[in-house]
Amino acid sequence: MPYVDGFIIPLPKDKIEHYRSIATRCGELWREHGALEFRECVADDVQMGELTSFPRAIQQQDHETVIFSWIVYASREARDEINAKVMEDPRMKAMMNPENMPFDGKRMIFGGFNVLVDM
Repeated sequence: MPYVDGFIIPLPKDKIEHYRSIATRCGELWREHGALEFRECVADDVQMGELTSFPRAIQQQDHETVIFSWIVYASREARDEINAKVMEDPRMKAMMNPENMPFDGKRMIFGGFNVLVDM
């Protein structure tokens, strides 16, 4: 079964195009190093929940939206190898400077997941 990394981040609405540029370059790197899929999605129909929701999870502020992303790999082992290569890639290192990031990385939620159903 494939393996998936998932991410949720807060993004200022006025930085969507800047983020698209960075995400496109990141997607190219992950795919180049072996990821099967790379997706970045911007919230369209995401409501503030009473107890839980995407906006609550990232402590969304009025000027922000939610980005939901995932990367698919052939396996956990492939994910670990690919991520190591991506993190060592000089192109990625240049983008990882916190001063250049268009979002608050401290509020990013991420994790690795085994696929339960794949249809």
